[in-house]
Amino acid sequence: MATLRELKGRIGSVASSEKITGAMKMISSAKMHKAEAALKKQLPFRSQIEVIIGNLLSADAPVSSPLLEERNVENLGIVVWGSDDGLCGAFNVNLFKILLANIAKYRAKFGENVKITVIPVGAKMLKAVQKLDDNNITVQNIEGVDSKSEGDVVKKFTENLRDAFTGGKLDQIDILYMNFKSISRQVPATEQLLPISAEKFNGLGQSTTSSRPYIFEPDAVTIFRAVLPLYLLSLMQEVFTENRAAEQAARVMAMQSANDNAKKLLEQLQIEYNKLRQNSITTELLDILGGQIK
Repeated sequence: MATLRELKGRIGSVASSEKITGAMKMISSAKMHKAEAALKKQLPFRSQIEVIIGNLLSADAPVSSPLLEERNVENLGIVVWGSDDGLCGAFNVNLFKILLANIAKYRAKFGENVKITVIPVGAKMLKAVQKLDDNNITVQNIEGVDSKSEGDVVKKFTENLRDAFTGGKLDQIDILYMNFKSISRQVPATEQLLPISAEKFNGLGQSTTSSRPYIFEPDAVTIFRAVLPLYLLSLMQEVFTENRAAEQAARVMAMQSANDNAKKLLEQLQIEYNKLRQNSITTELLDILGGQIK
């Protein structure tokens, strides 16, 4: 049985843990709200680009771009996001499980011999995918890119992916990240990044035909080829931000769970401490009374 001193030490340790998890929860909550606010600012930009692309596709002018080219998939790229830090529950585990499931689906669709290049974003995901033992799977770590990347780093990363596709190194690039729904709900999402599917822009242009035919300056193809890279960049910026918000939301929930467990343990230890202290006092009183009787 533990002594009073041991129990008092454990109570102090658990109380400190409760304060730490509470503070970490507040920090993660602030970071999550910051990412959520940034996400709301980014959405109108991508929505407007999608409308422009929708108008170009719905116009009478023919448009084309290397980013739309569909090829037989022999070399597939998968960009998978994770976190750089721990203490976020099953955030990385869930993404890794979806990655394994997706690899099985790709092989069923494109054949067992399809070459897969996994590009992890985040130190935890890099550590996880390095355990993949398969001759047809290559892990490509991009230096300088992590889950917290923003601005020029994201732009350069997007350009590298685009060049890998247009240069023929990869025939298709898919992305896997955590979709932020709410503080208590994050859903893994898989999208095809390249080639860009023109079907996703159907219905996003002007609904009426009164403004046709369009007059483009410069020509429609030039505009189209300039706007598509902007769409890719806006999408990637949104994915980085959304995954970051989901990571912090997962960490908030993990810290809340740890904080609740610490409180329960603290209550149990306090009850045990009080019982042991009361027994000690009772024993001392009995010893005193016994001495007086003698």
